[in-house]
Amino acid sequence: MSKNQLLYLSKKDVETVNLPMSRIIDELEIAFKEKGAGRIEMPPKPGIHPGDGDNFIHAMPAYIPKLKSAGMKWVSGFPENQKRGLPYIAGLLILNDPDTGIPISVMDCIWITAARTGAATAIAARYLARSDSKVVGILGCGVQGRSNIEALNEVFELEQILAYDIDETVAVAYAKEMKQRFGIETEVVNNPKSAVSNCDIVVTAGPILKMPHATIQKGWMGAGAFASLVDFDSYWHPEAMAESSKFCTDDTPQLRHYQEVGYFQKIPPIHADLGELAIGKKPGRESDEERTMTANLGLAMDDMAVAPLIYSQAKEKGIGTWLPL
Repeated sequence: MSKNQLLYLSKKDVETVNLPMSRIIDELEIAFKEKGAGRIEMPPKPGIHPGDGDNFIHAMPAYIPKLKSAGMKWVSGFPENQKRGLPYIAGLLILNDPDTGIPISVMDCIWITAARTGAATAIAARYLARSDSKVVGILGCGVQGRSNIEALNEVFELEQILAYDIDETVAVAYAKEMKQRFGIETEVVNNPKSAVSNCDIVVTAGPILKMPHATIQKGWMGAGAFASLVDFDSYWHPEAMAESSKFCTDDTPQLRHYQEVGYFQKIPPIHADLGELAIGKKPGRESDEERTMTANLGLAMDDMAVAPLIYSQAKEKGIGTWLPL
C-alpha cells in the first residue's frame, strides 16, 4: 500500500469481511448518541429522480468525529429493477481520511445499506418497543425483511415471525430461510392484517413510494406494539399512524426535507428523533399500552459508522483491490 492508493471493495468483498450485526448495532448506538449531543455533521441528502415513478439517486455525506469517519454514499433505489433481475438498491460509498480528506476506500454499498438499516430498527426498538417483545410481523420479505430480523434478534428473544409478501412464493422462501438461519418459527400469512395484528413489533419493508398505498388500517396495530417504517409511510393509512402515542424518526431535519419534496404528507406530529431518545433528551416508551412508531429514513451517518470497520477489517484480512488515485 502507498499513500497514492485507495482500497476498492466489491459487493462480494464487503460480504466476505462478514462484520457481525452485534458490532454494527454497537457502532450505530455510538453514532446516534453523538447525533443527540450535536457532535456529527450530516446535511439532509440531496437527490435526483431519473425516469418516472419512485426512482431516486441520493448523495449522503456525513462526518462523525468520535468514530474518525467521513465520507459519502451515492445510492440509488429503482423499484422496477426487480423485473430486470437487478437489485432495488445499489450504489457506492466513498470513505475519506478525516485528517487529510484523501479518499482511502471505495466500496459497494448494498450490504452496508441493508445491515445498517436493520441495526437502526433494532436501536429504535430498544427505546420504543416492549422489552419482552417476541412476535414480529414482516411486510415485505426482501433484503430489509431479512436484515431487520437479524438485527432485532440481537436485541430481543424472538419466538415467531409472521411474514407477508405480495408474492407468496417469496414469503415461503423467506420463511424457510429465517427458520434455518435463526431458528425462529416463521409463518407465512396470506393478508397484511395478519402480519400486523397480535404482533409486538411490525416492520414494513416494501418499496418507498411518494404516494402511499396505505394498506394498513386503523385498528390493526395492537396496544403496546412498536412499528418500524423502513419504507417511509408507504404501507400506512394516516388514521393507523395517528393511533401511535409516539411517532419518531431517525432524523427530523431529513424527514422535514422529504416532506418538502412530497413524502410524508399525512403523518402525526414528531415526538422525537432517535438521537434524542438515545441520550435521554426525550422519553421513549413509558407504558406497556403505548403504540409507538419510528420512520427510519436511512442516514448517511449509519453508513459512516459501519464503513471504517469494513475498511479496517478488509485491510487486516487482505480483502479487496488496491487502486491508484
